[in-house]
Amino acid sequence: MKKVLLITYYWPPSGGIGVLRCLKIAKYLREFGWEPVIFTAKDADYPTIDHSNDKDIPEGAEVIRHPIWEPYKLYRKLTGKSPDANVNNVFYVQEDKGKWTHELAVWVRSNFFIPDARCFWIRPSVRFLTRYLKENPVDAIFSDGPPHTNTRIATLVSKATGIPWLADFQDPWTQIDYYQLLKLTAWGHARHRRMEQEAFEQASRITIVSPTWKQELAELGAENISVIPWGFDPDDYPEEPAEVDQAFTFTHLGIMGYDRKPDTFFQVLSELCAEVEGFRQNLKLRLVGQVDESVRQAYEQHGLAVNVELTGSVPRAKALELTMSSPVLLLLLNQQSNAQGRIPGKLFEYLAARRPILCLQPVESDVAGILKETGAGAACLYEDAAAIKAAVRQLYAQYESGQLQAPVDAEIGRYSIRRLTGEIAGLLGEISK
Repeated sequence: MKKVLLITYYWPPSGGIGVLRCLKIAKYLREFGWEPVIFTAKDADYPTIDHSNDKDIPEGAEVIRHPIWEPYKLYRKLTGKSPDANVNNVFYVQEDKGKWTHELAVWVRSNFFIPDARCFWIRPSVRFLTRYLKENPVDAIFSDGPPHTNTRIATLVSKATGIPWLADFQDPWTQIDYYQLLKLTAWGHARHRRMEQEAFEQASRITIVSPTWKQELAELGAENISVIPWGFDPDDYPEEPAEVDQAFTFTHLGIMGYDRKPDTFFQVLSELCAEVEGFRQNLKLRLVGQVDESVRQAYEQHGLAVNVELTGSVPRAKALELTMSSPVLLLLLNQQSNAQGRIPGKLFEYLAARRPILCLQPVESDVAGILKETGAGAACLYEDAAAIKAAVRQLYAQYESGQLQAPVDAEIGRYSIRRLTGEIAGLLGEISK
């Protein structure tokens, strides 16, 4: 087998969806003639820990864990947070916005922690890998970002060793939604741009998760770009459909930040509670993961607090169970300028669960195209109350008739991560000839 070095910050025992892309690719690479060697962080400050992902680590694979220093403990101390507080999502959950300690920390993070808060891992990792690869050669390098510390490490290692590199982007770099929220000086912005351009120039191939983002990378000067969406792992889903909740449940998994606050959706549900007999009694909103205070205030203002179930963060196995048992799955795209190209990883988990999806989007998006192609759900604009109400009414009619219990019949095989890993292996083969 050929060997590929996978550079990734997120790796088990990390929880959350960010760990899955590299993990699932590593799981299936051997089927396509590639042996993965994983380089990751030792004792990283992951926001969640989930050992249920351990089963997907390829048996016997070499996993190199290199020490990392991160500023999160310092930030927690500076802002008076508990030692186990999740502070990785400060751009999506903004309870601290306006506090001087938070604003100072964001300014420092923006201009001195480039490309991100893991940047102190770059130099020691490059030194280690440059030495390691002289004695343990590989045929190609694969990096997964963000965090784009991974991308920066791969840029410098590929440049130092001459090993061909496939740069994978779960999200863009300077076009990621929270980039505009950074408090950047002209110097900081220029440094981000310079590193980004160096990555484009050094990478032998680039992969990104959506067609729109591919076009945007090309406009920045990137070349040799392929679209490889997130996908789903068939092994995570039983062949027999799960038993569906008896309530008319909408389940949202993941961060529900201030920029995903669905005010109009809450308004529509409140109106239907008043207009449709029995609707309030049957309605449940299950929010799984971190929820911003502004979202809580919004559903309370619309009188929906009694219908909301907050589970907090849960292990992946439990998240999949809740996904498969929910009558309806709610997908909220960030209300940010790059939402057209955002295709969240959980979309494919939703598709694999074969439950109907209601997506709210700020603009017509690539997600809407996938839902239309697969017939797996509907996409409405955040402020289009008429369209949202029509979609919810249709779903409720199916619920009352019992049709909502049936699994969605959609052709989703092209989004299997096993198949997509084959495409990545093909690209690795091309650059390593």
